[in-house]
Amino acid sequence: MQRTDFRCFHRLRVRWAEVDMQKIVFNAHYLMYIDTAMMDYWRALALPYEASMVALGGDIYVKKATLEYHASAQLEDLLDIGLRCARVGNSSLLLQAGIFRGEQLLVSGELVYVFADPATQTSRPVPEALRAIFAAYEAGDAMAHAHCGAWDALGPDAARVRHAVFIQEQGIPADIEVDELDATAVHVVLRNRLGMPVATGRLLQHAPGEGRIGRMAVERALRGGGWGRQVLRALEDAARARGDQRVLLHAQVQARAFYERAGYRIHGEPWMEAGIPHITMQRAL
Repeated sequence: MQRTDFRCFHRLRVRWAEVDMQKIVFNAHYLMYIDTAMMDYWRALALPYEASMVALGGDIYVKKATLEYHASAQLEDLLDIGLRCARVGNSSLLLQAGIFRGEQLLVSGELVYVFADPATQTSRPVPEALRAIFAAYEAGDAMAHAHCGAWDALGPDAARVRHAVFIQEQGIPADIEVDELDATAVHVVLRNRLGMPVATGRLLQHAPGEGRIGRMAVERALRGGGWGRQVLRALEDAARARGDQRVLLHAQVQARAFYERAGYRIHGEPWMEAGIPHITMQRAL
């Protein structure tokens, strides 16, 4: 088993509470490491786990978990946990894990899951849609696609993501979140391979040659998976296509680092909007 066998990794640092009297990681914690990495795998698939299982009409349950120990991790080690779907049977899934310190394989594991009816916990065939998603991801394909268009076409999906993020999660009043600018804006909605909207944003014409990006929102369970960056780039492409020379946005201060990594720079001082500190940021196209 090599690092190159995996497309998805989760990085963590060994904590004091995970080391035993032998000054190495207690063996049972490696299963916890793999389970922690599992959410990164679903995030990489662009599948918010709970909503996706509802859409697929089932859930997955662990049938068997095995580990093989090759070397020990120690306090403060940085570990990379790789995950991949190795096989999909009629009702079962085989996921393989590799726990690495640098290039060194410390622990390898296999987990067998069964797709089942959540009410009766009786097995049922793995849905073809889920089977195709696993195959596409392991083949290196894109897991979500950006759709660009008007509010008439994308409004319901954009509103669904924005309502969950801005109104339910952040407590922004609905009469502030929804405005008349939606009707004239260019919208981007990112949909996963189940057709579920998972991220959105909009582009306004702020001034001649200048676009303004706003209403950037990503499904909570999928943040950190690169989906916000994909929406941002799609909006920038739309601005560039209509001839804009630069774009600006009013970022929530907590998202400042995300936009800085995308090439945006601060312009001016922070201010409050809807009880949340914001700052203007801009980027030349």
